[in-house]
Amino acid sequence: MASENTGLNGNQLDALRLDKWLWAARFFKTRALAVEAVNGGHVQVNEERVKPSRNIRIGDEVRIRKGADTWKVTVLALNDKRRPAREAALLYQEDEYQREQREAEIEMRRLHGVNVRVRKPDKRERRKLDAFKNSW
Repeated sequence: MASENTGLNGNQLDALRLDKWLWAARFFKTRALAVEAVNGGHVQVNEERVKPSRNIRIGDEVRIRKGADTWKVTVLALNDKRRPAREAALLYQEDEYQREQREAEIEMRRLHGVNVRVRKPDKRERRKLDAFKNSW
């Protein structure tokens, strides 16, 4: 990557839309999902609830909640292009304490067999739930 703060035309970026940065940093698969998360209050910049069009700058702290996991990262670089995961990881630095806490929670959920649902049950699962509820 020639310069991490470059835009589509190769010009330097001093600010970038939050939803575009979240997408480029690979926190969300699409910009639409990033917009939905920001509008839902799952993303904060400098401890404030913001809109997807909010411009972020280098040094801003971004807190991202996805399901049961939380990331607290500091923006190190801006890029409006989606790059490979290794290059995307150079756009931010994760808070060490938050990372350790998140990994401990993941390990605890794994050991206790807790499976956090992030989607609605499908037709087969609904039938099993209905059969279980009606068996009482």
